[in-house]
Amino acid sequence: MDDKIIQKVKQRYGIVGNYEELNRSIDIAIQVAPTELSVLICGESGVGKEVLPRVIHDNSARKHNKYFAINCGSLPEGTIDSELFGHKKGSFTGALDDREGYFGVADNGTLFLDEVGELPLATQARLLRVLETGEYIRVGESEVRKTNVRIVAATNVNMQKAIREGKFREDLYYRLNTIPIIMPPLRERGRDIELLFIKFAYDISEKYRIEPVRLTEDARMLLLKYKWPGNIRQLRNLVEQISIISKEREITSDILRHYGVTDDTIGKTGLVLKGSTHEMHNTDSHSYEKERDMLFQLLSSIGKEVKELKEFVHNNLDIPHSVSHDRYHVIEEDTHPISVSTPYSHDTTLQDPKPYIVNDSHFQRAVDVSFHHESGIQDVDVETVEETPMSNKELMKKNIIDTLKRNNGNRRKAAQELEISERTLFRKIKEYGLNI
Repeated sequence: MDDKIIQKVKQRYGIVGNYEELNRSIDIAIQVAPTELSVLICGESGVGKEVLPRVIHDNSARKHNKYFAINCGSLPEGTIDSELFGHKKGSFTGALDDREGYFGVADNGTLFLDEVGELPLATQARLLRVLETGEYIRVGESEVRKTNVRIVAATNVNMQKAIREGKFREDLYYRLNTIPIIMPPLRERGRDIELLFIKFAYDISEKYRIEPVRLTEDARMLLLKYKWPGNIRQLRNLVEQISIISKEREITSDILRHYGVTDDTIGKTGLVLKGSTHEMHNTDSHSYEKERDMLFQLLSSIGKEVKELKEFVHNNLDIPHSVSHDRYHVIEEDTHPISVSTPYSHDTTLQDPKPYIVNDSHFQRAVDVSFHHESGIQDVDVETVEETPMSNKELMKKNIIDTLKRNNGNRRKAAQELEISERTLFRKIKEYGLNI
C-alpha cells in the first residue's frame, strides 16, 4: 500500500513511529477494513492494540454505525453473558428490566473484544454461535435473535498454550483468527522509542504549560537498551513522572535509572504468539537455554553461600555444649523440585544442589546464645519455634485479603493494585471462600 495512506492514518489516530512491522500492521488493518472478515490482534500488554480496531471500523462500510470497545477481562464472570447478549426481566436476581446487550445494540456495527482470551468457556460457545450463524439467545429467554455484527478481537495471551490447557476453544480461535495482526513490542521498535518519548514530553508540556523534558545522548541510548516490559503504557507513565517530578529539564541516564530504567541485558522476555502465518518472536539477546543455565548457576551459588553460613553458625559462634543442637539450628528442608519448562526440552527438574533454608529467628537466637556464653551465663533456655513456610495459595489468599482491606473492600481498586482483572479477583475470592 502507498506509504502516504499509512502516514495519513498515523496522523489521524496519533500513531507515532516508522518501524517496519508497525507499518505492516497498519497496512493489514487498512486492507481488511472494507471486508467482513474477523480480525484477531495479538501483542503484549501496552503495545497499543486498541487503535487498530478503530482504524478498521472507520475505514469499513459500517463506519456510520455503532462501535463498542469491550474489555472482556473487566466483566465479572457472573454477568458477562448478560452484558454481551442481554437478558430478560426476572431471569436472575437483579434483572429488573430487559437488557439488549452489546450484540443487540451494535447490530450492523463493530464490536471490539479486548482481552478475548479471558472469556469463560460457556461465553466462548455463545460467541462462536454468533460468529457462525449470527444468532444468539438472551439470558433467561428462548427466542433466537439475529444480529449483524463484525468482531475485532485482541489478546495478550499465548492462544496456542491456552488451547492446549483447555482454557480457550480451538474452533473459536480459528473463527476469530481469520486475519491475524501482530503488534510489535516497544523494545523492538528502535528509534520509535525516542520519537514516542518526545511526543509524550510535548503533550505533557502543552497540557500543564511547562518546559518539555529532553534527552541527553546517554539517556537516549539507555532508552534503546531497556526492555520495556510495560511497552508504550510504561513509557508514557515514565515521561509523565519525569516531566512533573524532575527539576531538571535535560534528562540524563542517571535520572532515568532513578526512575527504574536500567541497562541490564536480561530484562523480561516477550510473548511468543503462534498459530498463524506470522509469529511474534522475542528478539532479546538471551534465550531460554541461557536462562536455564543461569538458574542452575544461581541455585548452586545460593547452596554454597548458605552452606558456608551454616558452617559459620556451627563453628564460629562458640556455642556452649550445654545448649543442645536442636535449640539453634539451620533448617535443612526437602523442598519441592523446581520445574523449568523450555521450548527446547521437556520439563527439567532441578534438584541439585539441595537448597538450605536458613530461619532468621533461629540464627538470631544462636547469636544471643553466644553472647550469654561470653558473659558467663551458662544456664540458657532458648525456645525453638518452628516456622512453616506459607504455600503459594496461602500467600495469594493473604495478599488478596490485605489488599481488599486496604481498599475498604473495593474490588475494582483491589484488582488494579494486584494487577489482575476484576473477574479473576472475583473468582479467587470465591475459590478461597473469602467473605469480605
